[in-house]
Amino acid sequence: MLQGSDEGTPRRVTDISPQAAPNDAVGLPARAAALDLLTAALSGRAGMDEGLSHPALAALDGRDRAFARALVMATLRHLGPIDSALQARVKKPPPDKVVQILRLGVAQAFVLKTPAHAAVTTSVDLVAQDRSLQMFKGLVNAVLRGLLREPPELDDPELMAPSWLYARWRAAFGADEARKIAGVIAQEPATDLSLKDPARAEALAAELEATVLPGGSLRTERRGDLATWPEFAEGAWWVQDASAAIPARLLGVQAGQTALDMCAAPGGKTLQLVAAGAQTVALDRSAVRLKRVAENLARVALTAEVVAADAATWPDKRSFDAVLLDAPCSATGTFRRHPDVLWAAKPSDVAGMAAIQSKLLDAAARRTKAGGRLVYCVCSLEPEEGEGQVAAFLGRTPGMTLDPITAGEGGAPDASVRPDGTLRILPHHVEGGTDGFYVARFRKA
Repeated sequence: MLQGSDEGTPRRVTDISPQAAPNDAVGLPARAAALDLLTAALSGRAGMDEGLSHPALAALDGRDRAFARALVMATLRHLGPIDSALQARVKKPPPDKVVQILRLGVAQAFVLKTPAHAAVTTSVDLVAQDRSLQMFKGLVNAVLRGLLREPPELDDPELMAPSWLYARWRAAFGADEARKIAGVIAQEPATDLSLKDPARAEALAAELEATVLPGGSLRTERRGDLATWPEFAEGAWWVQDASAAIPARLLGVQAGQTALDMCAAPGGKTLQLVAAGAQTVALDRSAVRLKRVAENLARVALTAEVVAADAATWPDKRSFDAVLLDAPCSATGTFRRHPDVLWAAKPSDVAGMAAIQSKLLDAAARRTKAGGRLVYCVCSLEPEEGEGQVAAFLGRTPGMTLDPITAGEGGAPDASVRPDGTLRILPHHVEGGTDGFYVARFRKA
């Protein structure tokens, strides 16, 4: 990055999508709100979640709010190349706020194709709003106009992710795969849906202008308020990335079996297990996040036992036919919808998350009945949280063996199946992109 932002623990954040085409009619308040949102996204504190609730964003009308969101997402998806272009023209990094304004200016001009005069003028005006930054108006004007004369290359895959993270991907998957992973970062994702009744896939696909993906998820290019989409109010579907829907399917639960979703929020996998007929406990340490699980269950008219507790130390003595552990992780596989995770992450996060995952896996094994299945998954691209975690677990857990996953099972892409029967889903393994996941299934003797 052009200058250092505070770093914090990566997190999953609210998905946002542009709803309106940017143009020079959108005013300065929308740019100011985008500046607040981008600053929050890279702050390492509450990040994008904090920015989306910022009063400046809430005060905008629908068109301006959509523009602000679209601008920030465009900036985050191209942040590496944008910073590379700026570094070539700014020898001494200016204050953080000026850097953010320059980033937004470049994204306006070259990603959103905002008219050049609007991109430059509004960027200079943003600087002028802060008396302490008046001296940087000329810099912002000169840098942006210089880039307009010599347009930068913003699609180099090797610049799309932080250098340390890209180096990890290259070491883990090879140079060609690393480029393909990074090549997905700039792509705006479609919306994937899971269905309460999989038998209705074709009918709902017609209503939602969607395609049916392997495994049964729907993918649609629709935009706008989800609550206005067909059969949202009836609870026929919920938003869930196609990769995220695979782990619950791999448990193969039958009606009447018991299931435990150990880190349940926001609840997509819980809904899958209940819809399949399992008597399900949705467990999560965050009572606040469990409210969303309860709301989702109510909307789709499904019922589960919702429990707020630390899964590693939950005192309940029950064991279950099926246990699902979607463990807390660095979330580097979720960059399609949440590109800020790439820039909020730091190397130490991976080791810290791996320690938590190890404890939760041990707890999950204790909760699995004899003969039962356990599925472990993380939305991370980092081997320490996937392959390394599973190898260590098998080494210390007698009675647990891998239950190999086959190509196509549960919607698993053929390219994702590893020789040992686990899944390493890379973002380019599904046409149009998908979240990066690692999935392993175990059987208890």
